[in-house]
Amino acid sequence: MRKIKVLVVDDSILFRNLLVQNLEQDPGIEVVAQAGDPYEARDAILKYKPDVMTLDVEMPRMSGIEFLRKLMPQYPIPTVVISALDASVFDALEAGAVDFVNKPSNMDRVQLGQFLRQELVTKIKIASTAKLGQLKKVDVNPVGGGIAKPDGRLIAIGASTGGTEAIFEVVKQFRRDIPGVVIVQHMPPGFTKMYAERLNNQCTVSVKEAETGDRVLQGQVLIAPGDRQMRVVKVGNMYQVECRGTEKVSGHCPSVDVLFESVAKVAGNKAIGVILTGMGADGSKGLLQMRKAGAQTIGQNEATCVVYGMPKVAYDIGAVQYQTGITAVTGKIYSLLKA
Repeated sequence: MRKIKVLVVDDSILFRNLLVQNLEQDPGIEVVAQAGDPYEARDAILKYKPDVMTLDVEMPRMSGIEFLRKLMPQYPIPTVVISALDASVFDALEAGAVDFVNKPSNMDRVQLGQFLRQELVTKIKIASTAKLGQLKKVDVNPVGGGIAKPDGRLIAIGASTGGTEAIFEVVKQFRRDIPGVVIVQHMPPGFTKMYAERLNNQCTVSVKEAETGDRVLQGQVLIAPGDRQMRVVKVGNMYQVECRGTEKVSGHCPSVDVLFESVAKVAGNKAIGVILTGMGADGSKGLLQMRKAGAQTIGQNEATCVVYGMPKVAYDIGAVQYQTGITAVTGKIYSLLKA
């Protein structure tokens, strides 16, 4: 089996050595080079042609984000960012990074090594399969025309790797007349709140990290918190969310399957389900339940996915009713609402 060639970029030589030591314990990974700043990284990329790069955001001479913005147009390399709890990670994802891991601050060396061997190795392996440049930045014309009254309507969206930018591509086109939207994006706790605030500042609709008791309202998007399972329940004639439970379902907390299954139960044919880019199968079974309950379902197509995993599994089991490119998802949602 061919090993994944990795370039490690971090200004701390101690942390670089720790990364290398733990990454190379995986038989599928070979660290071909290290770099202490973006200039060294550029030279290493040209010399060693790595498959994946790990990148610290804060570095001397040039930030990791600026480096990505300069690098990606000329040499698109799948990149996993290592970041503290900071909103700049979303700038890195926007600049072209595939994914990120949260750099822990309260672990000893043994715990940190275990974390790196689990979390970072997994993200590197996923990144090695990613297709870069799939999400094209285009000017979007507002989705025109009215929609049916949103009474009882509900939109549920799930995503993983590549999903932060894919979700933004969808949500930025929503008008305030969109029925209530609930979203699961695989992401660590803390980051989901920052991501919701970022979307809220960039989009027409209101976006917030969900809390138990929040109503699912027209013109509002609720993002599942990064350490809780989110379900939709019906209270009277209103939808609300419950954010409880830390157990992993389908390998994740929050889980798209958990959200979709709850929507299938309470909303039935009043719902629209959307599954976007991501590795694995989370969301496929839940989306199938939604479709069987009468919901209309949309899957992102292979051509525009960073990782065509979750949408592929959903499509293969018959859960996806319509497949479309990411820039056309919102228009499809509106057309289904008007039908």
